[in-house]
Amino acid sequence: MADVFAAGGTSSLDNVLYKNEVTILGIGNIILRDEGFGVRVAEYLDKHYEFPESVQIVDGGTLGIELTQYVTGTEKLLVIDSINGGAKPGTTFRFHNDDVMEHFQDKLSAHEVGIQDVLGLLTVTGHKIPEVVVIGAQPYDVEAGVELSDGMMELLPQMVEQALAELKNWGIEPKKREHVDDMDYHKVAEDFSAVRR
Repeated sequence: MADVFAAGGTSSLDNVLYKNEVTILGIGNIILRDEGFGVRVAEYLDKHYEFPESVQIVDGGTLGIELTQYVTGTEKLLVIDSINGGAKPGTTFRFHNDDVMEHFQDKLSAHEVGIQDVLGLLTVTGHKIPEVVVIGAQPYDVEAGVELSDGMMELLPQMVEQALAELKNWGIEPKKREHVDDMDYHKVAEDFSAVRR
């Protein structure tokens, strides 16, 4: 990873590996069914829409502090996740700026702790992301398996629309691709790399 936070209290965003104005970050464990919801939504967005160069889509999986290299220097961060808010399965959530850290303080999953660590590190080093939104839904099933539950599959189009609405609020309106093959939700996203532009 690039030495973004150099010794002596100075830092250089020129060393950031993936610097974009807007980052869409799908996180979750793709092999625990609905835990991979955020990654699946990001995968859908990547496959079905063309985004401007200022936007990157990141499959964050269950990465922790390693995500710093993908989000440092971004102005607007949209995180999509399977969120255990102790609510009825299928309940959707939206957290904005300070509410994001408050939400993640009570979470125990590795990827949510990882996001909390990344956002905390960026804040204390003077690189706080100005605009952060987290959207997601309460999972139905987190047993082993790569396919989403029926309930979560029904929520996927709604979460895609919510993500597009958040992006529109930021002045980003991607172009829908005309010809797209159906996605196979019964396998790991083999053609979805860590970063797509």
